[in-house]
Amino acid sequence: MRDRLISLLALGLGGFILYTSGVAPFDSLVNRSIFLALIIALGVTIYPLGAGKRWRPLGLVVDLLMTAGAVGACLFVTTHADQIMTELPWATTPDMLMTLVLVLAVLEIARWAIGWIFPVLVLTGLAYALFGDQLSGPLNHRGFDQAFVTETLFLGDLGIWGMLVGVAATTIASFVLFGSLLLHTGAGQTFIDLSMRIGGRSPGGAAKIATVASSLFAMVSGSAVANVATTGNFTIPMMKRLKYPPAFAAAVEAVASTGGQIAPPILGAAAFIMAEILGLSYVTIALAALIPAILFYLAVFITVHLVAVNRNLPLVPEEDLPSWSSVLQPHRIVPIIAALGGLIVGVLQGYSVQFSAFIGIALLTVSYIGFALFRPESGRREVVERLLAGLKDAGTGMVIIGVLLAGAQILVAMINLTGIGVTLSTMIVDIAGQQVMLAGLIVAGVCLILGMGVPTTAAYVLVAAVLAPALTRLDVEPLVAHLFVFYFATISVITPPVCVAVFVASGIAQTNWLNVAVHAVRLGASTYVIPFLILAYPALDGIGSWLDISLAGLRALAFVLAFAGVLGGARFFGKRLLDGALLTLVGLLCLVPSAWVSGAAVLALAALYLWRWLASRPTHSIGGQRTQ
Repeated sequence: MRDRLISLLALGLGGFILYTSGVAPFDSLVNRSIFLALIIALGVTIYPLGAGKRWRPLGLVVDLLMTAGAVGACLFVTTHADQIMTELPWATTPDMLMTLVLVLAVLEIARWAIGWIFPVLVLTGLAYALFGDQLSGPLNHRGFDQAFVTETLFLGDLGIWGMLVGVAATTIASFVLFGSLLLHTGAGQTFIDLSMRIGGRSPGGAAKIATVASSLFAMVSGSAVANVATTGNFTIPMMKRLKYPPAFAAAVEAVASTGGQIAPPILGAAAFIMAEILGLSYVTIALAALIPAILFYLAVFITVHLVAVNRNLPLVPEEDLPSWSSVLQPHRIVPIIAALGGLIVGVLQGYSVQFSAFIGIALLTVSYIGFALFRPESGRREVVERLLAGLKDAGTGMVIIGVLLAGAQILVAMINLTGIGVTLSTMIVDIAGQQVMLAGLIVAGVCLILGMGVPTTAAYVLVAAVLAPALTRLDVEPLVAHLFVFYFATISVITPPVCVAVFVASGIAQTNWLNVAVHAVRLGASTYVIPFLILAYPALDGIGSWLDISLAGLRALAFVLAFAGVLGGARFFGKRLLDGALLTLVGLLCLVPSAWVSGAAVLALAALYLWRWLASRPTHSIGGQRTQ
C-alpha cells in the first residue's frame, strides 16, 4: 500500500513538473505552494516516523496530522495568493500555527533524509531572529516577534515561498526530470560502455573508466552522492576485481563523481540558484565553469594515470570491453543526442531553461518510443515501464532537493532579516584587510565547515548568502566570488571528517572510510587549488578578452599538470624528492605574472613531459639495432 502511494505521489509530482515546464506554468506563489505540498506529502510517505519500531502507530498519527497541517498551509497560500501579494496581510494566530506546522514538516523530512545538521542550522537561524536582541556585541540586532517572523516566512514571497523554492519548482525540477528520464532510457549504461572503450586499454584503465563514466553521468545527474551510488556499484567492483587497492578504487569514484557537480552542461542544482542570485543566464554560468571543470578532470586523469604506471595496475582485459558497434547502435545513441540537442538548441534560442529541458524531454521520449515500435510487444512494455520509472524517480529525487531548498529559504530569510550576513562579511574583511587571497583562505575554511554533512545545494546557498559578499567587497567579480564558494561547497563531500561521497564509496568498496578519504583528498587536491586560481586569474571564468582567457588557461593548465605530477609521483630522474621539487618549482613559476617567466616555465614543463613520454616508449630490435 505504501509503495503504491509513493508511486502515485511521485508520478503526480513528475506530471506536475512536466506540465508546468512545458504547457502552462502557474503564477509563482501558486506554483511554489502546490509544489511544496506535493513534496511534503511524498516526503512523509517515503520517510515515515518510527518506521520499523513498536511505536509506529503513534508515528502514523503524527505523520497524518503533520501532513494535513502542512499541506493545508500550502493550499491556503494557493487559494489566497492574490490576497497575500496585494494586501500584505498581518499575521494572525492561525497564520502562526500554519507556519509552525509547515516549518516543522520541512525540517522533519530533512532530518530523515540527510540527518540533524541541516535542521539544526535552520532552527539556529530562527532562534537568532527571535532572540538575537538578547545578545551583546556585533551579533546583536533589534529583535523580531513571532508575528513579524510569520509575516516574513509565510505571508509573502521573501520567506518560504522565495526564490530558492521558485527555482526548485521550475528550473531544477525540470532538469531533475530530464536527467532521470535520460538515465532510465539507457544513457547511464551507454555512458559506462563509452568510457570503457575510451579508457579501458590504457594504464589504470579501470580507474579511468570510473573517471570518464562518473563525469558523463554526473554531468546529467548533478549529484555526487547519487553518482557514487549509481556508477560506483559498477566501477568499484571492477577495479577491485583487477586487484586495485579498495581504498584507491573508492576514492577515484568519489572524486570523479564530485567533479560532475562543477562540470557543464548541467552542473549541480546549485548552479541554477547561482544564475538566479546573480541575474545571469544559465549559459553564462555553464561557460564560466567550463575551463575549471576541464582542469579538474584533467588533473584527476593525469594523477590516476601516474599512480597506475607507478603501481603497475593492470589493464582491463579486451574480452571485458564492449565493442564499438554495440555501443554506437542507433537505438542507444540517437535518444541521447536528441535529448541533449533539444536542450542545447532551446537554450541557444533564448527559451527559458525549464522549457528547454521540456524540449529535450519531448525529443528524448519521441525518439525512444520511435525505436520501441520496432521491438516485440514485451520490449514495448519495457519502454513504457522505463519512462514511468523515470517520472517516479524524478519525483522521489525532488523530495530531498525540495525540502533542502525550502529549509535553506527559511534560513536565508532569517539571515537577510537580521543582517547577520553583512556582519559576518564585515568581520572577514576586517580580518583580511585588502588581501584577497587571505580572505579567500578564510572563506574557503568556513565553506568546508558549513558544507560538511550538508548537500552541496544547501551548502552553496548558506555560503553564498554569508561569505560571497565578503569577497565582492574586496572588488572580486560577483561571478568569480560565487564560483569560488560554490567549488568549496562542492568539495566538502570529499573533505574529512564529514565526507558523504567518501562514506558511500567506502561502503561499496567495503573498506575503511578514512583510507578512502586520504586517497580522495590526494586525487582531488587540484580542486582545492583551482578556486584560488580563478581568484588570481578571473579570465579562467571567461572574464576578459580571448587573449586573457587563453593566457590564463595556459598558465593554469601548466600549474595543474605540475601539481598532478607531484601528487601522482611523476618520474623524470628516478628520485622522487628531486622530481617533486622540480615540478613544484616549475608549477609555481607558471603562475608568475611576468609573461617571460611563466612562458619559459610552461615550455620547460612541456619539455619535461615530452621527454618522459619519449623515454617510456617501447623499443624494438630490427637487424640487431634498437629503434623506437
